[in-house]
Amino acid sequence: MKHGTFILCFALLYCFQEGALSRGVNGQQTWPVPYRRFDHRPGTDPYCQALYPFCPTGDRDGRIPYMKNTDVIEVFRLQAPVWEFKYGDLLGKIHIMHDAIGFRSFDTGRNYTMEWYELFQLGNCTFPHLRPDVSAPFWCNQGAACFFEGIDDVHWMQNGTLEKIGKMTGAQFNEMAQWVQKDNDTGIFYETWTVRADPSPNSTVWFDSYDCSQFVHRTYRKLAEMGVSLTSSAQTNYTKIYLFSGEPSYLGNDSSIFGRSSMKELAASIRAFYSSFQPHQSPQELVLSLLHIFENVVLEKTFYLFYNFEYWHLPMKPPYVRITYEEIPLP
Repeated sequence: MKHGTFILCFALLYCFQEGALSRGVNGQQTWPVPYRRFDHRPGTDPYCQALYPFCPTGDRDGRIPYMKNTDVIEVFRLQAPVWEFKYGDLLGKIHIMHDAIGFRSFDTGRNYTMEWYELFQLGNCTFPHLRPDVSAPFWCNQGAACFFEGIDDVHWMQNGTLEKIGKMTGAQFNEMAQWVQKDNDTGIFYETWTVRADPSPNSTVWFDSYDCSQFVHRTYRKLAEMGVSLTSSAQTNYTKIYLFSGEPSYLGNDSSIFGRSSMKELAASIRAFYSSFQPHQSPQELVLSLLHIFENVVLEKTFYLFYNFEYWHLPMKPPYVRITYEEIPLP
């Protein structure tokens, strides 16, 4: 069984049920914890292998072709169910959607798609591998922008959305392209979960996700800053996967937890927690793992979150996990 099956199990469970510490100027913890940026994108470990190649027909470094400054570029909002190629519209029925942006050049008539997603599939960005030769859980977690020629109309329209939402000049497009390259080089890891105190609209957000829809929102905001007008005739809804917890506790990083004998008990607890999320399990092992997940999250109210390459303890609260499809207006 692959990591992705656990994401699907979390979704089905939802259906059945319904570094250093970042601190502010006064020494108080900043919430949500700021997403860590890097000065460059590191190489990937050979252990991390993608089942489906990342950006197979585009530029995996996010480079975007130059447009004539006088060109007119149409902008399209794109949305389709996650893993549609494998599960069809199954995840679309519970509103687990993937988001992207499309462009069309008036001068050349060419279409382009720009999206941000995982280099090694979603499960590997959400859960680590436990390797016998490595004491700390091993993460294959990078996400990146992919830009390629063409828009697959059938893919986006059949079970999702393909809608023109604006247009801009070629000069604005080129400015956006430079921003995308910088954003891509400095924001390197994927984060599946949004963690907040409770389901109420104004509750505290402890951690925010960093995923395909967040990339789309950042790009829309950049376009708006540049003076591009974006409008939609329909609700602009996006998938959010929430965990609910009390105030998180900072635990440490790999070296402080797994490199010290005094932290042996905590290290064992973290490894035991993630052992339930390992890939390639038999059906019998999967059943036992799901029972362990239920015991950890619901009965013991514990979740170990890996964020900014550091571990946090989440004291879980009902409803524990929820998938929403909520409106986030265009800027």
